[in-house]
Amino acid sequence: MASIGIIIGNRDFFPDSLVEKARTEIIDVFAKLKLTPILLDSNDTKLGGVETFKEAQKCADLFKAHREEISGILVLLPNFGDEKGVADTLKLANLNVPVLIQAYPDDLSKMNVVNRRDSWCGKISVCNNLYQYGIKYTLTSQHVSSPSSAEFQKDLTDFVAVCRVVKGLKNVRIGAIGARPGAFNTVRYSEKILQRNGITVTTFDLSEILGRANKLTADSAVVKQHLESINAYAPKGKTPNEAMLQIAKLDVVLKEIMEENALDATAIQCWTSLQQNYGCNVCTSMSIMSENMLPSACEVDVTGTLSMYAMQLASGSPSALVDWNNNYADDENKCVLFHCGNWAKSFLPDIQISNAPILGTSVGVENTYGALDGRTPAMPLTYGRISTDDPKGIIKAYIGEGDLTNDPLTTFGNRAVAQIADLQGLMKYICRNGFEHHVVMNASKTADILKEALENYMGWEVYQHI
Repeated sequence: MASIGIIIGNRDFFPDSLVEKARTEIIDVFAKLKLTPILLDSNDTKLGGVETFKEAQKCADLFKAHREEISGILVLLPNFGDEKGVADTLKLANLNVPVLIQAYPDDLSKMNVVNRRDSWCGKISVCNNLYQYGIKYTLTSQHVSSPSSAEFQKDLTDFVAVCRVVKGLKNVRIGAIGARPGAFNTVRYSEKILQRNGITVTTFDLSEILGRANKLTADSAVVKQHLESINAYAPKGKTPNEAMLQIAKLDVVLKEIMEENALDATAIQCWTSLQQNYGCNVCTSMSIMSENMLPSACEVDVTGTLSMYAMQLASGSPSALVDWNNNYADDENKCVLFHCGNWAKSFLPDIQISNAPILGTSVGVENTYGALDGRTPAMPLTYGRISTDDPKGIIKAYIGEGDLTNDPLTTFGNRAVAQIADLQGLMKYICRNGFEHHVVMNASKTADILKEALENYMGWEVYQHI
């Protein structure tokens, strides 16, 4: 349950009853949306509102006492509000979290002195002050809206998602397991730029992982437990028992590494050392982790798994790393998304453990069991990619929305057909701006949330494709 701080702005020559009603209304809305409000009691200040500097100090002290809980702050303006009171509260609290600015609409039939709000105007003044103070903030979809309205509650729900993304990205820990495949310059990235943005990368030599896995035996209780979990997760198909055992042992070690190092996500050297030196693919384990909201990306694509994590935070559902892989016949707005097989189970209703035929041509198909086979059916699509642009010293991203379709597709591996408006224009943007061939998909419509979080609060360069 997310905790959101609430500042109720007030200006003395407006009716006090408006502040009192706003406090009651927002508490009811939070209860409906299962959110925890952190706000002044009606006895702490005049009806729990904030106007004077002393009231701002009281509200800021309350927020500081709940610093670890509060993920964002909502500013309510039942009347014009005192712009300095709002700005001072945020400055004194210094939580550095997203801020949503709401303002109440006036009723044309109640424009007398007793009922008039002037919140439309007050919101502009509050935003002006926050801009002066250097405090970043989010606007509602309509300039004024009542907290009890459906549109504001959608805004608030989206804002909570923005808060999740920002808080998550500022504290994420990613495990880079193994060296980048030599042929994949495309997944290069800057650890230093990521660290400057609060994103920690912890590296592991693949030999350390394989060495620990090789010490495990079929008689180990933990190996048996993981083997049962894998069999429950996906049908084994024609995968030999020996390969299933190798997959289970690797799964044990990966889980231990994540727990030992408090990792939120991983990027793994999925080929070709694993196949040549261990004899299986790691795709099934990666799929299980991603399904359990611990995203895992192929080919040590660290910024790819960072993209998976951001989309997961925005939507509350698993993400998958995919290739922008093929044209779809002559349709300019459709393409084939593909990977040899590590997508989360949520994308694969017909999931089955299999092998990787393309990779098998160089390392032997018998060494590639553990890849998944399955077709993703029609569902909503948010796609995107976060990348470090090292020459510019920045983090950049592109995001957009489309749809996954049920169009016919006869091939192997993990596969989907995507329909995206002006797909040709998007491909030009990706190519001209040096983005990777990997993209992330999520079964949601969360591009606006991601843009607000990544651009406004993280300060990254974001292109939203429409």
